[in-house]
This record gives sequence, C-alpha cells and structure tokens, in this order.
Amino acid sequence: AGQDVGRSCILVSIGGKNIMLDCGMHMGYNDDRRFPDFSYITQNGRLTDYLDCVIISHFHLDHCGALPYMSEMVGYDGPIYMTHPTKAICPILLEDFRKITVDKKGETNFFTSQMIKDCMKKVVPLNLHQTVQVDDELEIKAYYAGHVLGAAMVQIKVGSESVVYTGDYNMTPDRHLGAAWIDKCRPDILITESTYATTIRDSKRCRERDFLKKVHETIERGGKVLIPVFALGRAQELCILLETFWERMNLKAPIYFSTGLTEKANHYYKLFITWTNQKIRKTFVQRNMFEFKHIKAFDRSYADNPGPMVVFATPGMLHAGQSLQIFKKWAGNEKNMVIMPGYCVQGTVGHKILNGQKKLEMEGRATLEVKLQVEYMSFSAHADAKGIMQLIRMAEPHNILLVHGEAKKMAFLKDKIEQEFNISCYMPANGETTTVTTNPSVPVDISLNLLKREMALGGPLPDPKRPRTMHGTLIMKDNSLRLVSPEQALKELGLSEHQLRFTCRVHLQDPHSDTDTLSRIYSHLKSVLKGYAVQHLPDSTVMVESIVLKVSSSAEEPDLKVVLLSWCFQ
Repeated sequence: AGQDVGRSCILVSIGGKNIMLDCGMHMGYNDDRRFPDFSYITQNGRLTDYLDCVIISHFHLDHCGALPYMSEMVGYDGPIYMTHPTKAICPILLEDFRKITVDKKGETNFFTSQMIKDCMKKVVPLNLHQTVQVDDELEIKAYYAGHVLGAAMVQIKVGSESVVYTGDYNMTPDRHLGAAWIDKCRPDILITESTYATTIRDSKRCRERDFLKKVHETIERGGKVLIPVFALGRAQELCILLETFWERMNLKAPIYFSTGLTEKANHYYKLFITWTNQKIRKTFVQRNMFEFKHIKAFDRSYADNPGPMVVFATPGMLHAGQSLQIFKKWAGNEKNMVIMPGYCVQGTVGHKILNGQKKLEMEGRATLEVKLQVEYMSFSAHADAKGIMQLIRMAEPHNILLVHGEAKKMAFLKDKIEQEFNISCYMPANGETTTVTTNPSVPVDISLNLLKREMALGGPLPDPKRPRTMHGTLIMKDNSLRLVSPEQALKELGLSEHQLRFTCRVHLQDPHSDTDTLSRIYSHLKSVLKGYAVQHLPDSTVMVESIVLKVSSSAEEPDLKVVLLSWCFQ
C-alpha cells in the first residue's frame, strides 16, 4: 500500500524485532502483482526466521487476502495476531475469494481451502486494550478503529520505542459502529492510511437523505437499483438505512441481498454485538437491528423480473461475482441506476464507470454499453482529511508515515501535516524503506538534597523550556538510575573520598637568579589558576593550596629544570 490503495503489507523493524503489519492482496491485478513481493524479506526459504509476528488490522481482503499464500505457500509458522471478529470472518471471505478465483475463473497457483484452515490455526486472538507480550521485549496493544466489525489499530512497543499502525479507521460513528479512539501514546511513528487524504466529507445526514431520495426516485419510475457492496460493513450500514426508510414510507418494492455471505455476516454482527455502537447495543434486547423485515435473500432469476427493485450484490468494486453479472443485465436501460457507495481501485469496472466510461470491454471482446445512471456516494468507512488530522492530535506522534492512498493526494496531506504539526511526514512507495531515528528517554530519579543544594547556589529559577546543567553522581542499580550528591554516593557505596594531585613538568631557561625566577613563577601561576577557576569552574571553590617548586640546577646547567605544582579543587 505504498502510494497505492490495496495490498497492504508493511514490515517494521523496531528494537531488533521484525513485525509484518497486514498481508493483503490487490483487487486490480490477476497476475503476480496480486500478492505482496516477499522477496524483499528473503529470496529463498521460509519467512519464520525473519519475522517475530504478523498483525492483521481487519478482515478486508486488501489487508488479509494474501495471508494463506504467505503462511502456507511461502512459509511462516510464527504467531498471527488479529481481533476475535476478524478471526471469525477472515476465513469466510478468504474461502469466498478462493471460490471465485479458482472454481469460477479456473486459476492455478492459488491457496486451497485446507491452506486457509491451516493458516487460521496460527492465529492468536487479540482483545481491545489488552497488552500482549509477544516475547520478553515485544508487546502489542489493540485499539478500536471503527471502519468494519473487529477493525483495530495496533500499538507496537519495544523498550522505549513504539509504533502505531492504524490499519483502516473511521473517526465518525455511523449507524452500526462507533468512532476510532486511541490514547495520547506519543509513538515514535504513526503509520496511517490516507485513502481520502484530500477529501472533507459533508455531513452524514445529507448524504443519507441524498441516497434515499435517489433510490426512491428510481423505484417510482419503475427502475432497478444496484448497490455493489462488500458483504460486511457498508452493506449493513445501508441495509439499516433502507429498512427504516421502507418502514417509514410504507414502500412495497422488494429489496434483495445477494445470499450466502451476508447471512453469515449478519450472524457475526449479532455474535459480536459488543463491537457495534451504543444505539445498537441498547436496542439489542428489544429488537436486533440486523434482522431485516423488508430485505430478502436474492436469487439469480430475480434479476430478470419486471418492475422496480433494489439489490445489494457483492463484491463492491464490480470486478467480479454477482454484482458484475447483474450490472451487465441492467446496464442497457436508462431507467436503472447503480450506486457506488465506496472507493474503487483502478482497473475495476467500478472505477471505469465512475470516470464516465460509456463503453466497456468485457471478456470475449464483447462491448457493453452503459446507459443506466451511475451515482457515487461516499458511505466509505475511511477517515477523511479532517479525521486523519484529528487522530494525529489524539496520539501526538513524533513522526508520520502515510500508506494506503494515492501519491498526489498523499503529497498534499503530507505538506498539510508538516505545516500544522511541525513533524516529519514520510510517504514511501512500494519497496522503499524509511528509517526514523528515535531519541529514547532515560528516566533518572534525582535526590531532593541535590535539588536543594542547586537552588541554594542561586542562578536562574528552573524553567521547563530551558534545560539547566546539574552536577551530581549517577548511580546505576537494579535497572534504575539515580542522581545524588557526591557525599551521599560515597556514603551509600561505603567509599572514602580521595584527593587527586595534578603534577606537571616544565623545562625553563632563564637568565635570572633562582630565587627571583621562583617568585615570578609562583605569582604568575597563582593568578592564572584563579582566572581559570573563575572562568571554567564557576560552581567549584578552587584553592591554590600549595605550589611546590622543586628546583634542580647544577653548575653545568644553570637553568631551572623542574617545576612541581599542585592544587586542589572541591
């Protein structure tokens, strides 16, 4: 996801540990580029030796789609961390994706059902706000990210260094999930998604009203509405919206949901009700929001039925599956409408029709004319530019790294972040490495006596913005550091004070008499020492205790040979 949306896979090296964050696939490719390039980690052999753990933020395929390929085909036996809902839903989506790719398109070199099962055996479930010790030094903690059921942001800590990875998140609560939240953990680097780096979305209410109005108008004129969605997330959001609208307006047109996945999906929403928002949890006892009266299971034959209808079909970008089949059938009629409720990756049919393409090349060189109305309404569960800035304010990181977004939009947001927060912001492309230097803080306890003594010496009062130098003895004991006065250190360690004597030999040639030379040297040294002391040792009292001059002169060499000087300073 370096300057790209899709195929999230980031390798973080922190304090000698290697952590893989997400292991996704790209929806826009069907060749080798579909999965991440693991040769960056090692050219041959398994990944187990190179990774301490793998963390999956949520169940969307662009974040977990390459997991069985990585663990079973490339080879990784270490722990894979994800939340409970992700662990439950991830294998269902992987199996569904495998069916479309292998059974329908007949592709080889792909993971099998058994591989998905074996991969899921390596998963260790995470609870929110629970600190998990991966090993003696590495710990991780998950925070609620909104976005989809079970999505989490992760804080990774080794010693005093830390990284926060957001995965995908949403800073505004919606009809079925709450907003993302993190405490002021001040990580060294925050790795954040930037899908909507340049967008500031209008109010949710306006968008919902707009959506209902368009659906209603199409139904009134006898048209059909196709809403391509991914089975989990936006689907439930829009189902709740239409369900309440149908009830209020007493509408009779049928609403269908492409079957299979979604029944399971709703089952999991009921199961993990604690991950949803306040309102749903409150009303859960009287009525389950996910048991829909007006929404029925869809059958293929219904697509040809006359009259109006609304169909939710998977997948969300119209790149395959049932949503694409229905789209082909309905595209030729201008009464119909397709509403794209989320982001579409380049290369997908969804992306093409949103960019106004009226003729599409389908398989077998057939062209499809697009006459139906195409609407884009962002019911996306990603944070917009305002949301990203809000999260940065919450966590107060020292550096930022942008992923999961388009290069141009990223560059715009990068400038904005650097201006507003005055911190470095990085946006590496795929295969690029960013190195961030950290300044680990070392906590030191300081003795009260030393502080009092420092205050007694005078000088400026302590100012939090201006560090001040202090002299003391640093004691390291049982992993703790203390700064105390020298006297206290001697007492604690049972040592006696020593005095150092500095001596120095100088060779002089002087025509004067011995005594004359001696007194001249003596007074000169005395003034030099005092000057030095005042200049360089303002906090110490320097006493020129004795200047011992030893003179050796002989008839052959009538010069002063040795000058011995000693002084002492406290």
